[in-house]
Order: sequence, then structure tokens, then C-alpha cells
Amino acid sequence: MRKSRRQFLTVTSAGLLGAGIRHRVQGQMPDTQQQPTPGAPPAFGTGPMVGPEISPGTVTEAEKLVQITMTDQEVAITASSWRANMAALYERRTGPRKVQLETTLAPATTWNPVPAKMKAGPIRDRFLGSQGNPAPLPASDEDIAYAPVTKLSRWIEQRKLTSIRLTEIYLERLERFDPKLRCVITLTADHAMAQAKQADSEIASGNYRGPLHGIPWGGKDLLDTAGIPTTYGAEPYRNRVPTEDAVVVQRLDIAGAVLVAKLSLGALALNDIWFGGQTMNPWLLEEGSSGSSAGPGAATAAGLVAFSIGSETEGSIVSPSLRCGVTGLRPTFGRVPRTGAMTLCWSLDKLGPIARSVEDTLLVLKAISGPDAGDLGSVPSPLDFDASATVKDLRVGFFPKWMEESPATEVDRGALQAVEKAGMKPVEVSIPDWPYDSLNLILFAESAAAFEDLTLSGSLNQLKAQVPDAWPNVFRQSRFLSAVDFVQADRFRRQVAGEMARLFSQVDLLLVPSLRDEMLVITNFTGHPSLTLRAGFVEVSEARSDWAPDPQHPLPKFSPPRRVPHGVTLIGRLFDEGTLGSAGLALEKIFAVQNERPAGF
Repeated sequence: MRKSRRQFLTVTSAGLLGAGIRHRVQGQMPDTQQQPTPGAPPAFGTGPMVGPEISPGTVTEAEKLVQITMTDQEVAITASSWRANMAALYERRTGPRKVQLETTLAPATTWNPVPAKMKAGPIRDRFLGSQGNPAPLPASDEDIAYAPVTKLSRWIEQRKLTSIRLTEIYLERLERFDPKLRCVITLTADHAMAQAKQADSEIASGNYRGPLHGIPWGGKDLLDTAGIPTTYGAEPYRNRVPTEDAVVVQRLDIAGAVLVAKLSLGALALNDIWFGGQTMNPWLLEEGSSGSSAGPGAATAAGLVAFSIGSETEGSIVSPSLRCGVTGLRPTFGRVPRTGAMTLCWSLDKLGPIARSVEDTLLVLKAISGPDAGDLGSVPSPLDFDASATVKDLRVGFFPKWMEESPATEVDRGALQAVEKAGMKPVEVSIPDWPYDSLNLILFAESAAAFEDLTLSGSLNQLKAQVPDAWPNVFRQSRFLSAVDFVQADRFRRQVAGEMARLFSQVDLLLVPSLRDEMLVITNFTGHPSLTLRAGFVEVSEARSDWAPDPQHPLPKFSPPRRVPHGVTLIGRLFDEGTLGSAGLALEKIFAVQNERPAGF
């Protein structure tokens, strides 16, 4: 009786096993071309041989990349059947029937951070800002520039300050201080003045849109802006000019905000080096501002914008906010749509505000929240915030061991005392000792997929940073990550999310050292929101860097040590940024350090 194609594959594979053992360098399958029996189903491995020859030696070397071990027999059959079983799976990329994937095309699967049977976030959508009249308008432009949005907006609403004057103040400061900071990629002066004039005209006619009307802001240069370059901070995109605005830009336009600058980011959203150089920390000009929201952190800290929009995949709002002494709000994954923003990692990217006060970040978050059809990961997400809400008896979880070891400082430990002073209750918590960094396999695989064309074309070689821990090397290495391990990492991610749900059944918030690696990784992968705010000052004897140590280029050392701001981070329940804001406001008042400015700016 004639064999079916599947029977044929089984028999011939068994025969090949012996042949493969005898000749490990041989990798040919016998000719399987024959007329199939009508109605016989298709089978794996019966198509034509494609791709380069694979020897057992190739498989043996590849075992080292994915850290598995096979027997000689297993290696032999893997090598002999690879071109029939597996090589054709790359046809989408290698041809002959290549398929180009548009940059706006998202994966078919999306990350939902909310566990099954759980409703996350507030029921009502409410925003009650602080009340009362602001202080009198300062006489100096510098004092106006450093004022929080809560004050700027009232001065504008009361017509004590015009948007044109405020915009001119920030444009002048951007031009004057950018040579020191290298935080501006594109100054949008003409665009800004047109928006400011429109804002003043509308306000004069009684059409006041709200607290962001006429307020100048800066956008991380991965947000598309129609007719204005959006470069991703990377050499291959220096001349890229979008035709449409990102949705976040559209929403800020609707709110009446004034775009004054496209701000720097580390190339392709990594660290703080871009094609124009390194963005520097205004508090300590010998070190970078951290990244990848390098420009938003530096410009906001130096009073060059009223607020900025940054993004975070894994630390890119938290880290520059900590180093530059500003307030960064990383929203829950899915709250703010990323339509029209550069994609680094579909299941991790988040857009959020950086400002000089806690309430400012909530004002901005309110304007940019809500789903958009262009971002499959975005969802409806009410924001319930009341600036006068009590925080008494909120349970604030903390990890005792973490507070006693690096990277925690006396400022972090002092923040625990501030929690008690505010009437909140510190609660000791713990999590399993799991290999959380294993989740980064997802980040590396998704980011390498997002920039596959740059990798395969060699355009990554144009990037300024070519060290082992920069994207060019990481994207190339990521081609060799295991697809099976990707799925297992994704399953592990769900397990970690379950652990975080357990943790938040015990507490309302978490207080953590901002750069504690485990929590930075965990909360970015589980999608929990965070608020980083200045809590005090520390002294450093050496400049800090996002990059791995380079003995050829040691970091500057300081004697005596330099005084720089230091912050703490609050982690909230999914979609519960309102409680984060209330707790942050209470702590901000107790810390009483947010008004100090970097010298020389």
C-alpha cells in the first residue's frame, strides 16, 4: 500500500537517523517527490530543501547560543532535516516570496495587564485639582519659567500672563541653555508662536480650554509631528518628517498646549546619547541626564519647558526623573495611546508626563488618557484624582531588605518616615526570589523585530554608540534568541503579574528605591504605574552613567563630592494613578525640596 506523506516522513526520518550518526557532516534528505495519495493530509518536512547547508557541527555550535544539549543522534537528525523542516519558515524575510511589514503593524497578540476576573482602576472618572489663587506673578522671567503648571495655568486664565510671553521666555531659555545640555533636537519656534497667538486670542474671547491652554511643552523626539522632523535621536532618521501628528500630540493640541521643542532621546530610545551628542544633567554637567527620556528630563529640570512628554519601556521615565530631580509619571500600560509614537516594544512601551510637581503630571495625564483605534493596546481608563483627598491609612508596602542595601540611600529610608508622618501605614512585603531579568528576552526580541530592517540593512552601523550594550549589538544578538523561550518568558510574565496582584491585595501602594532592578523590570512588564519624585539630596563622588563601565574612558570623579537631587518611586495599582497622585502630593509637601533649582539655569 502506498504510504501517506506523513508515513513517508516517519520512515525516511528513521532511516536518516542512522545515516546522520555515521556521517555527521552530511545533511541531505532523500528525494521525497512523489504523487501523494488523494486525501492524504500535508505533513511537515516534505517540501523542497531551502536555505544554506546545515551540518551537525553547525547545530552543535548553535546549542551554545540557546544553552541546550542534545545527543549525537538528536544533533544528526536536526541537521539533516533542518532545510526541509525549518528553513522555509524564514521565507517571509529571506524569500523568494518576501513580505514587507509596515512599521505601524502591531503583533497579533497584545498584552493585557489586568488578571482574569479582576476589574482594575476606579469606577468614576473625576479630576479635582488644587483650589485657591496662585501667588502673584513673579517679576523675573526665571521665576516664571520654573513655576509649576498649576500656577502658570491660573496666571494665564486670569490674564496676568499671556501665552506669547510665556512661550518667548521658554524659547529664549531653550536657545540659551541648549549648548550646555544638548537636550533639543528641533526647536519649533514658528510653530510655537503661532499656537501661542491662537491661545491668547481664544482666551481673550472667553474660550478657555483648560489648565494646559497656552502652556509650552516639549516632546520626546519619538512623537510624530506633522511637517516637523521626528528623528528618534538616530542617524538613519535624521531627515524623517512625518505627515501626521501622534495622538498624544493631537490631544495636547486640543488642550491648547504649545509645542516649543522636540527634545532629545538616546538613539532609538536607549540611554542618553543621540546623533547630536550626549544630553547632560543640569545639576551636574559632567554626567549624562540618563535616558532614554534624556531631553525631557534635562529640559524640565532646567526650566526650559513647563512640562514634557517622555516614554518608558524599562526605566526611561523613572531614571532621568531621578537623576534630574523632576517628577515623572509612568502610566499604566494601555492608558495612554501610542499611535504615532516610535515603537520599541509593543507590549511594553508607555508614554507619560515629566514635570516639576506631582499635580502637574496628573493634569497632563488627564489630557492624554483614553483609547485610540490606532493602538490595539490602549483601553478605556477612568482617572479619579482629588488633590484634597486624604491619604490617611493608605497601606504603603516596602521591602525591608531593599531599604538597607544599594541602590537605596538615606533619602529612601527617610521617605519611609515621611510615609508615617503623612498618616499612611508602612507595611513590610516580599516577593519570590525569581529570575525577573529573564523577562528581558521579550524586550530584546520585540525591539529587534521593531528595527529588523535597520539590522539587516546594516544601517545600525550609523548610530553613534557602538558599544556591546548599545542597540546595534543587542539587536544582532537577539536574532539568536529562542522562540520557545520567548513563549515561556511570556508565560512567566503572566505568573509575575499574578504575584503582583497578590501583593496589591495587601497594600494600596509600594515605595521602592527608584532604580531597584527587580521592581523596575517587574512593574514595566506587569504594566503597573509609577510616580518618581524628588525626595532629597545625596552626594556623589563620581559621575553616573547608563552605560556599562569603559576602562578606556573612566567617569569623572569629584573631590569634594557633589550634591545632587535624589528621588523615590511609588508604584500603584493598575489604572489607579489617582491614588498615586494623592500620596505623591502628601509626600511632596513633607519633603519640601521640589523648589530648589540647578545652579546656573
